Amino acid sequence: MTVSIRQIHPGFVGEASGLDLARPLAATDRAALQTAIDELAVLVFRDQRLDDERQLAFTRHFGEIEHGAGGHIAKPEQSRLDPGMIDVSNLDQDGRPLARDDRRRMFNLGNRLWHSDSSYRVVPAKYSLLSARTVARRGGNTEFADMRAAYDGLDAATQADIDELVCEHSLLHSRGALGFTELSAEERAMFRPVRQRLVRRHPATGRKSLFLSAHAGAIIGWPVPEARAFLRDLTEHATAPPFVHVHEWRPFDLVMWDNRQTMHRVRRFDETEPRDMRRTTIAGDAPTAPQAPG
Repeated sequence: MTVSIRQIHPGFVGEASGLDLARPLAATDRAALQTAIDELAVLVFRDQRLDDERQLAFTRHFGEIEHGAGGHIAKPEQSRLDPGMIDVSNLDQDGRPLARDDRRRMFNLGNRLWHSDSSYRVVPAKYSLLSARTVARRGGNTEFADMRAAYDGLDAATQADIDELVCEHSLLHSRGALGFTELSAEERAMFRPVRQRLVRRHPATGRKSLFLSAHAGAIIGWPVPEARAFLRDLTEHATAPPFVHVHEWRPFDLVMWDNRQTMHRVRRFDETEPRDMRRTTIAGDAPTAPQAPG
C-alpha cells in the first residue's frame, strides 16, 4: 500500500497511513514522506509497533543519527537504552518511575518548556522521531508550534529587525529558568552556550521560521534583560493557539517533526506511572551561525 498523508491542522501536521514502519521503506514512500515533512513539519504515524532496532532503521532513511552525548546529566551506567536512542521517559535503568527528587527527573522537567531539540548544540538537530511504547493514562500530551506561521504573523518591521539577530542557546538557561542550578563544573562546561540565528530559511521550501527555544537566553549585542524580555514576547506570539497543535498520544504512535520549523513541549502527567517514550534524532547539516572565538 502506498503512503497517504492527511493534513490535520490548518497550517501544518499530517497523519500518515498505509505504512508499516517495521518493514523496509520503498524509495517512493520515502520520497513522499520527505516532501510531507518539508511541507507539514510534523508527521503522525499511528499503531507502529517498533522495537529500538526498527526505529533506528526507519530513522536512518532521513539522515545520520545524532550522537546524544552532552545533552543530559545522566551517567552512562544509568542508561537503559542502546546508543542512538534518547530516553525521554520517566523511568530509571530498572524501568521504574524516577523518584520526585531524582536529579534526572528534575532535569527532564525542562522538556515541559517550549524548545527545539538540540538547539544547544553547535549543529542543531534536523528531525526528531518519538515512539510511544507506554503512554500516560492522564496528561502527557505533546504540543507543537509552527514557527513558520509564527514568523509570517509578525509585522514587516519586526521581521526586518530580527532577520540578522543571533542568540545564545544553552541548557544552563532552560534548566536555570526552572531553578535547576546545582550543576558540577563538568556539567557547566558541557553546557556552554552556542550561537544560533533567530531566523532560519528552510532549504527545501524556502520558508522563513523563528528559531526559538527555552534554551535561548541571550541575543548577541543586546543587554541580557532586554534580550530575555524580547525572546519571551516572541515565544508568547509563536505559541498562540492558532499556531499550535496538540498531539494526544496513543500506544505505539510515532511522531516525526522538523526542529528547524517547529517548537514543542510535553505537558504534565502522573509520574507515579510509567511513560516510556523513546526518541531518535537526525543530526543537522551545519551550524546556523559562526561561533564565538575560542
